[in-house]
Amino acid sequence: MTAEKTEKKPSPSRDALKLRARARNKKPAFVRAESWKYDRFSLSWRKPRGLDNKIRRKIKGWPPGASVGYKGPKIARGLHPSGFREVIVYNAADLSTVDPNTQAVRIAHRVGKRNRASIIAEAKRLNLKILNVRVSAEAKKKEGEEEEAEEETAEEIKEVSTKEVEKEEASEGEKRVKKETPKKEKKPKKSAPKKTPKKKLKKEKSND
Repeated sequence: MTAEKTEKKPSPSRDALKLRARARNKKPAFVRAESWKYDRFSLSWRKPRGLDNKIRRKIKGWPPGASVGYKGPKIARGLHPSGFREVIVYNAADLSTVDPNTQAVRIAHRVGKRNRASIIAEAKRLNLKILNVRVSAEAKKKEGEEEEAEEETAEEIKEVSTKEVEKEEASEGEKRVKKETPKKEKKPKKSAPKKTPKKKLKKEKSND
């Protein structure tokens, strides 16, 4: 009896990804028209719309422009780099229609914290791949950090309020002490003797 070697057949999605990679290697780099001439233009592709644009008119000697002929293979169109087809999910009930062999889950960005947790738990139970589970974990971290910051601010506010209350109590105590202490009676001021003016004194001397 000769033991036959069983080789694993590559999945159709892997073949499609290989085809797409091969086609991408042959594809030219599409560059914005005259981006090599002006520093203010980025290299990222922009559709040429000018009447005399050489790339739009496909004139020989100018770089090629993006067109339908450069499309990737139809089998691989819309595939995630992991080889799965993305399915956007809004709640745990949507996971029932997802095929774990060919499809992967992407949680919608507007899904809340509680709903996201239930989706992740259900996806783990059904053995489904979640493409943006890291994003959701980061969102949880951010929420935790925000809660910690809120708690710290609440503690600071409490400390400030207690300090203010202590200051008010101290000021009230000082006022009470001032009220309780009797005020000293003011002594009547001695009236100074009236000074006679010099002119009158001279007249009196002259009369004498």
